[in-house]
Amino acid sequence: MSSLLNIGLTGLNASQAYLNTTSHNIANAATPGFHRQGLTQEARTPTLSAGLLFGQGTSITSVTRSYSQLLENQVMSADNRRAEFAVYNQFISQVDNLLADPDVGLTPGMNNFFAAMQSVSANPTNIAARQALISSAESLVARFQSIDARITEVGQGVEEEITANLGTINSYAAAIAELNQRIIVSQAAGGGAAANDLLDQRQQAIFELNTLVKVTALPQRDGSMSVFIGSGQALVMGNRAKEMVRTEEVDEDGRQMIGMRGAGGVVTPLAEQLITGGSLGGLLAFRRDGLEAVQGNLGLIATTLATAFNSQHKLGMDLNGVLGKDFFNLAPVLVQPSAAASVSIDAQRLGELTGASYSLQYDAVTNEYILTDLATGNSTRPALETLPDGSQGLRQDGLIISGLGLAAGERAFIYPTRSAAGSIGVSADIDPRRVAAANPVAASVVSPTGSSFGITLNPLGSTTGMSVAVPPAITPTGEVNFGASAITLTENAGVFTLAPPAGYSLAPATYTPSTDSGRAEFTLTGPNNFSVTFKLSGVPVVDPVVGSDSIQLSPNAGGVADNRNAVLLGALQTEKLLYAAGPTGGSMQATATLNNAYAQLVSKVGNKTREAQSGERTQNSLFEQARAARDSVSGVNLDEEAANLVRYQQTYQAAGRVMSVAQRLFDELLSIAR
Repeated sequence: MSSLLNIGLTGLNASQAYLNTTSHNIANAATPGFHRQGLTQEARTPTLSAGLLFGQGTSITSVTRSYSQLLENQVMSADNRRAEFAVYNQFISQVDNLLADPDVGLTPGMNNFFAAMQSVSANPTNIAARQALISSAESLVARFQSIDARITEVGQGVEEEITANLGTINSYAAAIAELNQRIIVSQAAGGGAAANDLLDQRQQAIFELNTLVKVTALPQRDGSMSVFIGSGQALVMGNRAKEMVRTEEVDEDGRQMIGMRGAGGVVTPLAEQLITGGSLGGLLAFRRDGLEAVQGNLGLIATTLATAFNSQHKLGMDLNGVLGKDFFNLAPVLVQPSAAASVSIDAQRLGELTGASYSLQYDAVTNEYILTDLATGNSTRPALETLPDGSQGLRQDGLIISGLGLAAGERAFIYPTRSAAGSIGVSADIDPRRVAAANPVAASVVSPTGSSFGITLNPLGSTTGMSVAVPPAITPTGEVNFGASAITLTENAGVFTLAPPAGYSLAPATYTPSTDSGRAEFTLTGPNNFSVTFKLSGVPVVDPVVGSDSIQLSPNAGGVADNRNAVLLGALQTEKLLYAAGPTGGSMQATATLNNAYAQLVSKVGNKTREAQSGERTQNSLFEQARAARDSVSGVNLDEEAANLVRYQQTYQAAGRVMSVAQRLFDELLSIAR
């Protein structure tokens, strides 16, 4: 009888265990990270009786956890990429909306500015048109500044998110380390039985951590889980967790680096490229490839506009008869440390300028300087050369680098355009009368006979070398003040010889109307190497009786209605100024106008936004598929569990019936004995 009772009791206990486990599954059906649990049972060792082996019931051997490492890894991989794309899309969409917005974008502002410049060109004496030009310039500058300020604001939001993510990562790392300790103790106390619920909690903590940064989790023999990031940097080892923090060190872009603080408080900086995936990886990728690239290219447009317009404006003359000054202001190129070099924009090679930032290093072995693009890692070794001011320095990528003070092994960082959009402004020296719309040099043909002979001045290339009494000269007040100079002509067999004033040279010195008219260029060079280039047309008259033609060069006195420089300033709107292509060394040709460059920037950001959105949708789909596959193995099916409850209830009742039969048989034996 006792054997029958024991068999019934084992069945009763087994059914009770199944009912408990099923109830536990139902109760945790909505618990994040919970894996369905089950039981394994086996028949107990039979006993030998009368030469036969009789079963002794059943026993529960373990509580199992439905878990597939392969499926878990697929879910974590998809969710890690989904989180990265999601946060990248969150921030790049803000920048995309900002740049493409017609109310705040640059295109309307630039169009209005150059339209105002065309109005000045059409009516250079109109003070109202000149004031409208200044007002439109101030409006354009405000657009640059507001866009840059908004991008900076987005950048500050990114920095705050990075800090918040680091704090959350540290919380999960500490939780995983604590769970490691609890699992080790629990499994040791349980004779090696799996602590399923603690394992689920740890797996969920690793899953949440993986949405923040890509991690690799490796199980250890003692039941703990080691967690690594990057290329193998340990974040959790056993019951010890390190912390990810902002370091005191800064990287090449001037940003605080992320490091890992271990035992003793020692902080080890991590290369940003090692921190990938998840929300933190998306934030760093956006800051590196999105935010800084946009700010650099926006600054490139501002720098190009200001430099090109200033260069042309200074070649003109205002209503006061004074040469033009800088129309726009720009902050100096940022160099860190500032004593390492002096860097300025190379106006002669403006198209070679990029929106990149650089590192500059001196190689003492080869006696060369190495200029490295921080974004691409591409390096060049520009040769030292004589700069326009006569000093020795480097000319590369639209930059003039002088005052080099780097020792061997030292590095300096150069940020040519990063702050340009935020610092551009209209010069305080500019008022309506000081808009330099006129050309400072007047050229004419003096013809006693009214011949067809004519002269056309080429645009001035430089005012270098001007001095008092040397055409065209400048007084200390900036007024154009040089005496009129005449070039006389003599003729021999249809070839005219041009004789410049004393102290000047002219090349070429002869003019043949049949071949040179409207085509040949003549350059008049003064004592201080200032030069004026012009073209001649028609046939001059050289006759000692009626008088000979001559060429007259003089200051453009009273040239208030002259619009020649205004026309050139307006032409900058359609002139290709950016993104030079071709061989280096000054022969590269610009390929984009200002509007083209901005359109390319908007298009590039738009493409990145669409890539992020497409990537997020794709990873969402992959994540849902992977999660469905995992849940088919590990998830709780309430219908199935409800059916199990009925089944285990019936087995419980059947086991109880066995014990009831055993009790009745025992009572029958007792009654016989009585």
